[in-house]
Amino acid sequence: MIKNEIFNTARREKRTLLTEIESKDLLKSAGIPVVEAKLARTKKEAVLLSKEMGFPVVLKIVSPEVTHKSDSGGVKLGLNNATQVAKAYSEIITAIRQNHPGADIRGVSVQKLARPGVEVIIGMTKDVQFGPVLMFGLGGILVEVLKDVSFRIVPLNKRDAREMIREIKGYPVLEGYRGQEPANIPFLEDLLLKVSDFVERTPEIKELDLNPIFAYNDGAVAVDARVILEPPT
Repeated sequence: MIKNEIFNTARREKRTLLTEIESKDLLKSAGIPVVEAKLARTKKEAVLLSKEMGFPVVLKIVSPEVTHKSDSGGVKLGLNNATQVAKAYSEIITAIRQNHPGADIRGVSVQKLARPGVEVIIGMTKDVQFGPVLMFGLGGILVEVLKDVSFRIVPLNKRDAREMIREIKGYPVLEGYRGQEPANIPFLEDLLLKVSDFVERTPEIKELDLNPIFAYNDGAVAVDARVILEPPT
């Protein structure tokens, strides 16, 4: 199973933080929609993968030591041709070596640039008393600025998912505020239930972040994902 392979690799390397590619592969195996990311270990591989996927693409650093990729110069968006991809690859590697000397650099992830949507976040942390707790709110940088989020204890039922979405102050944004594309609310409710089920079935996970999720009128997709495992006992 993909899950066992990913967990065994992380344990063998004595790390609890999964890479973005590992996190997305894990979520995808649980039926959670993600923007697929593939590993390029060299500049040449990055260019070849970009051509296979079709432009525009996004490159992100893949390193167990780098958690805040954008802040470290580890992300390049909207690359429209092979020349831009090659240049971005070099710039990312150089920036990470400067900002994180000695970091284990695996390469970069290559993924299609997703069309913009309403940004939301789904996260999970473990409470000492209650166990896994799911969070929902407006995503991207808004979650840090506004902290407009709702919480429920896992496992969720349909009523929980419905209430979580509707009780945030930013709910009108999801309905299509001032002519913007509305989010598909039933799809988001189903997504919350899928994440809840995945978390309940996977006690090895200590923390989970899907941020941002781009929500559209016909679905939603996680653009970035972070999974932290429980430390080995």
